[in-house]
Amino acid sequence: MALFLSFLEAKAIAFPEELNYLALRHYLALLKEKAYERKTIARKLSAIRSFLRFLNREKLLLDKTWSSVSTPRVGKKLPTFLYVEEMLRLLVAPDCHTPAGLRDTAILEVLYASGIRVSELVALNTHTIDVNEGQFIVYGKGARERMVPLGRFAALAIRNYLENARPQLLRKNRYGEQEDALWLNKYGARLTDRGIRRIVDKYVKQVSLTQGISPHSIRHSFATHLLNAGADLRVVQELLGHVNISTTQIYTHVTRDHLKEVYHGAHPRA
Repeated sequence: MALFLSFLEAKAIAFPEELNYLALRHYLALLKEKAYERKTIARKLSAIRSFLRFLNREKLLLDKTWSSVSTPRVGKKLPTFLYVEEMLRLLVAPDCHTPAGLRDTAILEVLYASGIRVSELVALNTHTIDVNEGQFIVYGKGARERMVPLGRFAALAIRNYLENARPQLLRKNRYGEQEDALWLNKYGARLTDRGIRRIVDKYVKQVSLTQGISPHSIRHSFATHLLNAGADLRVVQELLGHVNISTTQIYTHVTRDHLKEVYHGAHPRA
């Protein structure tokens, strides 16, 4: 509100007597010139409207045209994802000669093979995953349970971790025999969300990938790569644990961009 009132003062517009549609539109144009994001502009406009509605109830506004100013449309941001080649570079980044490296390899492989959320990943216990069957149980948002398939590379990485790394990490936990968490930190206790994010960030920097890549970006990559390879949208919805298919449909925009890129790169008359 302070910025809005300063704008009105600079334009010599008496407030609230002379406030009208044009004054509000000029203020929104100023915000756009200052490179504010649409989401920020919409939030500022919402605050101004709430204040103006109060003034209107108090009968302090003479002009009512301000109410016709529309809120800027806030477009959906396309999810950040890695191309297949980039994803493969990330998967082979950990040093598999150390317990931590074996664990990190398994974590990255599971994130990419299943597309699960970080919260779902850290909640995994040793008894919820079946390496032989290549599947595991996930408890998603709203405590909804779903069975998630596990690719052969991820299954191999988990088996290697369970046999050669987890026992060594578990030694540092004095209550190790009671610990059923699948993923352990250096103290032999359950890894946290923050710990997973640090692990991913470490290898993103190590292989010099684009900044802003997070564990959720791997989830986005999982969905994008499946759809680019022709997977059914409903199947991807089920794998991601989305309740509404509209949440999954954002990835179709990504695949359309991919199709355009392939078209312009391959068609002789494009």
